Amino acid sequence: MKKEVVKPPRLKQGDTVGVVAPAGPFERDPFDRGIATLKTMGFQVKVPEGIFEQKNYLAGSDEHRAKLLTELFQDPAVRAIFCVRGGYGSARILPFLDFKQIAANSKIFVGFSDITILLAAFYHKFGLVTFHGPLVTTLGKSSERTRDILLKAITSDQPVTLTPSEPVVLHPGHASGPVLGGNLTNICHLIGTPHEPGFAGALLLLEDRGEPAYRIDRMLCHLRLSGRLDDIAGVVLGSFKDCGDINMVYDIVKDNFADREIPILAGFDIGHDAENLTVPIGLRATLDTEGGMLRFDEPATSPL
Repeated sequence: MKKEVVKPPRLKQGDTVGVVAPAGPFERDPFDRGIATLKTMGFQVKVPEGIFEQKNYLAGSDEHRAKLLTELFQDPAVRAIFCVRGGYGSARILPFLDFKQIAANSKIFVGFSDITILLAAFYHKFGLVTFHGPLVTTLGKSSERTRDILLKAITSDQPVTLTPSEPVVLHPGHASGPVLGGNLTNICHLIGTPHEPGFAGALLLLEDRGEPAYRIDRMLCHLRLSGRLDDIAGVVLGSFKDCGDINMVYDIVKDNFADREIPILAGFDIGHDAENLTVPIGLRATLDTEGGMLRFDEPATSPL
């Protein structure tokens, strides 16, 4: 059955965006550069009190981080929410989030890496289209292309089309479905939880950082043995930074999908690298290996 999706309201120049740290703490310099970049892009920025709290490797207690996030969704002046950093901790706040309040105040939500947990949970709980895209702490050093695609995804009435800078076809084909996924490690950590989205019929986006080849194999094997890869429509591979020989990574992917006749296109500038192109999560798209593109069927946001 096709899932009903909720597209958040479109952002426009001059709107206020909020920033939140649902996972790890962060350094002040990249944070300040990211805030300055958001302002240069034409937005006002709300920085909540308490965002600089720290508890060991977390940006404050679980209850504190969940409260700040829920309050930003409830704030009518805030039109979009950008996550400051990934790291670790998003899964810990899931039991403390008020999903009813978040669903009642749907808005643009942007992040990646550990934030994959929240992208998946929001889609699973109430069908919200979210955005796998730059963090505040990465925006200050992001490329012009990264910022342009981000702006198009959240402000334009035109559908997004993404093309790999160096396309690698691991299996040819053409398929359509909602784009789901993100960071491979965090997708694996959702398996068996009540926050895991179903991947049947989806184009599965995968990226990661700092994972040696055998761990990537282990995670894909886990997904395969758990049946989560049985009915996906295609695979979109982003960057695998600091994961060793990329050709070995591609061989591992091909091995784990050897029994499937589905399109697999690699080389997208998505994830932990110099470029990180924004991907609407939960929105239907078409993966075309011959054309070398991921083309979304409709704009990722709703009219103002």
